[in-house]
Amino acid sequence: MLDIAVIGAGRIGRIHARNIAAHAGARLVGITDPDTAAASRLAAACGCQAIALDAAFDAAAVLIASPTPTHAGFIERAAAAGRAVFCEKPIDLDAARARACVEAAERAGITLMVGFNRRFDPNFAALKAALDAGGIGAVEVLAITSRDPGPPPPSYVAASGGLFRDMAIHDLDMARFLLDEAVVDVFAAASCLVDPAIGDAGDVDTALITLRTASGRLCSISNSRRASYGYDQRIEAHGATGMLRAGNVVLNTLEQAGPAGFTTAPAQPFFLERYAAAYRAELDEFVAAVTDGRAPRPDGRDGLAALLLADAAAQSLRTGRAVRPGSA
Repeated sequence: MLDIAVIGAGRIGRIHARNIAAHAGARLVGITDPDTAAASRLAAACGCQAIALDAAFDAAAVLIASPTPTHAGFIERAAAAGRAVFCEKPIDLDAARARACVEAAERAGITLMVGFNRRFDPNFAALKAALDAGGIGAVEVLAITSRDPGPPPPSYVAASGGLFRDMAIHDLDMARFLLDEAVVDVFAAASCLVDPAIGDAGDVDTALITLRTASGRLCSISNSRRASYGYDQRIEAHGATGMLRAGNVVLNTLEQAGPAGFTTAPAQPFFLERYAAAYRAELDEFVAAVTDGRAPRPDGRDGLAALLLADAAAQSLRTGRAVRPGSA
């Protein structure tokens, strides 16, 4: 039984705390948050105690679900205490700081897993398994679509690190995961078409990113902060002998046919519902990795690599040129 303390009682902390409380191989030993009332409410709902921050590092493992600027310090503190870490993405918004955290974890010999939950979505995982089994031969083109149902508030945008580091970083990790090959070129084009306030905050809300691997494989990523029809999450892989596609998850499988054609249920409204199973499965991976004494996937180096791709996309947007990403 792996004892885990959760740092952060916000939206993502609530997901993880409830999943830990329900996990057969883990025990939720406490929740800490600067908002002590929120920590107490979540702890009561999960059958544990609200604890002080210092006490979180007494647990065998810590799950970091606090705001991004706190991640690096908590990882380094856990590494110094010899505690396993699951950290929500990103490790940090600064690649040098993220690299230092990864190296600290490696020196300490602790488990460090980064929360790229989409790798664990059942549909995307099935697509990956089919790719690995050679179902469409050599992959030539990968297309990833990721569009939020609506834009975040400008206050969030200003502190998020920008669309590439906040939103597209999930898709950049997915591209690495599916292509299983080093990316050598990143080109990005982006605009502010959804909400002028996002532009005023110094960010973009609509982007296309193109990746090229060492062997010439291509990946396109389409991001938008607005999709009027729900949370749009799709992947298509084209290969030498066929194509694989994982589509949106809809609210139900009911179809209605009439003179105007077929209608189906809408897509799941947002990530909480769309990736509920993925959050549970990534916790399974973390618990198993710590228990078995093996490296998790995705690990700290995966987190750093995705951040470096996001940095390359931001640089490409600034310069109008393709950029070679740094090495993790």
